[in-house]
Amino acid sequence: MGGAFARWPWYARVALVWALARVFSFGVFVAVAARQGLNPWGWAGPPSYLQFIGAWDSEWYQQIFAGGYPTEIPRDATGRALENEWAFYPLFPGLVRALDAVTGLGWQVLGPLVATAAGFAAALMVYRLFALRAPAGTALWGVVFVAVCPVSPILQVPYAESLNLLLLAAALYLLVQRRYLTAVPVVLVMCLSRPVGVAFALMMAVLFIRRWIRHRAEPFPGTEAWRMIVLGLASGIGALAWPALAWAATGELRAYTDTETAWRGDSLALFKPWFVEAERLFGPVWGPVVLLLLVAFAALYLNSGSVRRIGVELQVWCGAYFLYLLAFLNPLTSTFRLLLPLFPLGLALASLSGSRAYRWSVAVAFLVLQIVWVTWLWRWTPLPGGGDYPP
Repeated sequence: MGGAFARWPWYARVALVWALARVFSFGVFVAVAARQGLNPWGWAGPPSYLQFIGAWDSEWYQQIFAGGYPTEIPRDATGRALENEWAFYPLFPGLVRALDAVTGLGWQVLGPLVATAAGFAAALMVYRLFALRAPAGTALWGVVFVAVCPVSPILQVPYAESLNLLLLAAALYLLVQRRYLTAVPVVLVMCLSRPVGVAFALMMAVLFIRRWIRHRAEPFPGTEAWRMIVLGLASGIGALAWPALAWAATGELRAYTDTETAWRGDSLALFKPWFVEAERLFGPVWGPVVLLLLVAFAALYLNSGSVRRIGVELQVWCGAYFLYLLAFLNPLTSTFRLLLPLFPLGLALASLSGSRAYRWSVAVAFLVLQIVWVTWLWRWTPLPGGGDYPP
């Protein structure tokens, strides 16, 4: 990216890139909405843009915005927890509710507005983070790849992803600068937006052990050590905060975990859902083989030269978050958007080559995959057995 555009202030360049990406996603949503047929939301004809992006999990956030959380976990006749609001973290709907108290604009306006505004703020924060590890041009291309990645339309719908991206980028920015105590309140708030606290705490543990092992080659003063410990402990506390609040509000120790189990139809067993899904897709023999190959490929990629160039903190974050997904996630079609916290890999992609043809090719491929993602998963298409795959 050169010419007059390169002379713009960095924030103007980032904002323009992000705005163009969101306009493209807006167009994709509108085009796909025009083809929406039978649906469970009662749309008689093609839904409007705001109606269309207000579907799926946006409805859960809207229910929290309107009525808060239940004081008892709803259960079926066997005692198994039913799907309910406690699976969704409070920061995003709480922020929208606070703004509604001031403006009176309501959920349908404020939900998308807050999500989109948080996305723009996240873009600026992501650039500042990337600029710590790469030249300005490469950092901007990293933002481009985040802005147009296949699941980036989620950053303008009433979900918590854009707000979480903003807080996560801010926390990583402070971490890279070793401003550990300043990062503590950011991380605590972040842990009320999406469940990323476990991965952040794991990253802090790995980074602390690494610094301790390397203290002869790289000085590790006691003041820095205890500040890292404080941030690590805060991350762990933040990770437990929402389950603890669910327990306090309902009187049920397993309120949060039982609620999460309602979406997978089984007990919360670490790593097991990946093996179950792999066997379902590829059979009892090839399923585990394919899964292990996937894990091996991810490990090799996370240790590749392009990923190492983004810095050890971002590399370890991506590894910790990937391990968190393997341990706790029930792999479904929603897994694609849950990969968004791996956004530092956008900088790794940009660092792989400075070729303009390469970078534009990646961007165009991502734009095409956006169309695929919205068409396949956001548009309701009834399955033979009922329901549809969630985005």
